[in-house]
Amino acid sequence: MNTPPHPAADTPRDLVGIGVGPSNLSLAALAQPLAEIDAVFYEQRPRFDWHPGLLIDGARIQVPFLADLVTLADPTSDWTFLNYLKTHHRLYPFYFAERFHIQRAEYDAYGRWVADQLPGLRFRHQVDSVRWNPERDLFEVDFTQLDAAGEAEALGRTHTRNVVLGIGAEPHIPDPMRPLADAPGVPVLHADDYLAHRDALLTAGHVTVVGTGQSGAEVFLDLLRHRPAGRERLHWLGRTEAFAPMEYSKLGLEHFTPDYTRYFHALPESVRDRLLTGQWQLHKGIDADTLAAVHDELYRRTLHGGWPDAVLTPGVTVRTAGRISTTQIELHLEHTQQNTRSRLTTDAVVLATGHRERTLDRILAGLDPYIRRDNSERPRIDAHYRLVLDPSITATGCNVHVQNAERHTHGVGAPDLGLAAWRSATILNALTGKETYPLPTRTAFTTFGLEQPQPHPRVPTARQAPTLTPLVDLR
Repeated sequence: MNTPPHPAADTPRDLVGIGVGPSNLSLAALAQPLAEIDAVFYEQRPRFDWHPGLLIDGARIQVPFLADLVTLADPTSDWTFLNYLKTHHRLYPFYFAERFHIQRAEYDAYGRWVADQLPGLRFRHQVDSVRWNPERDLFEVDFTQLDAAGEAEALGRTHTRNVVLGIGAEPHIPDPMRPLADAPGVPVLHADDYLAHRDALLTAGHVTVVGTGQSGAEVFLDLLRHRPAGRERLHWLGRTEAFAPMEYSKLGLEHFTPDYTRYFHALPESVRDRLLTGQWQLHKGIDADTLAAVHDELYRRTLHGGWPDAVLTPGVTVRTAGRISTTQIELHLEHTQQNTRSRLTTDAVVLATGHRERTLDRILAGLDPYIRRDNSERPRIDAHYRLVLDPSITATGCNVHVQNAERHTHGVGAPDLGLAAWRSATILNALTGKETYPLPTRTAFTTFGLEQPQPHPRVPTARQAPTLTPLVDLR
């Protein structure tokens, strides 16, 4: 990796990015050719990895390959997925494969290819705090450099005019399962760690998968395919009332456009909160092809008589859980529609219970007095992905931007890969104060709200009488 020389210790950066997941990697890729932006990105992990525990063979991402790090903002960039294929001499095989949705493992490899070449990425750097220095009108970012074992090696500080938080989401473990998941040696794990424990799960006596979203379906399908017919001993359950397909109609997908993001941001806070609770199927459902593959595998196992030893039960919540022996776990279940309760004994549990946005409070504790919050004490975020801060900071032109932490203000598209490049371009345009990356003014056929009337009615131009060419008698 080509690393540019670090500016003098007293010279402030234009931008410090915290976290190198897909969001900030997109920002770094689009910022790379901009000579006027001096940027550095800190990440505590040793390298770029994208959900390594869920890179199940054959599992695909739920967005087209055009939703890479840069294409939807700059298709001529060096960092497009197509250029990645060309560099690896795989463009023609991809062309003939006719794959619009690529495998998760391929997206992970593409992201690492970009990260390995971009200057300004600092892996094994853990950011500890962000503070405002009113004497210098700059942010102070304190970090710890880690060694190969993840231990502290050195301390550092960077001054910057702008900060971009891209710390992403973290695995969500429901409260009833947390004591077991935290206990050493207990086979209760989040789906993010599935591949690391896959061999043990394939040999476990009975396995329960909790969660009826995409990762739950992928884990269940992989276990089903690799456990012996007639002795599958699998149970798949979750809270939703059905194993519901993800909303993937073309007009439904327009909820993941900049047009909808702008519309959602302009709504009152109470309306935004109400909308989010009802839009789960836009991003928490299961891909229709995965559902079909699950059914096909179950059906295949009935061809010689009998049914597979697999139970699929939606509409179920886990009330409590505990160990009943050194090897067995007991789940106390409640069926919400029947209002009935039962117990399930199992040997291992995979929690495909999704992810939650990481709280910004720890890393931004030093800025807390300056942050303006909404009625639910969440940070307010403007249309350019900037935290709404005290005017004493914003008057200096310094800002804190956020990526994938703004669902409450920008809607269901916040974590979607398809909006990453557009959001990064929006941030860079705000930083440079010009249209560095021209963005479309319209991106959806749907008009999500009633159009506002023109402030001044347009008056048609008065009709002019046509000019007639006089005829000349040529006699």
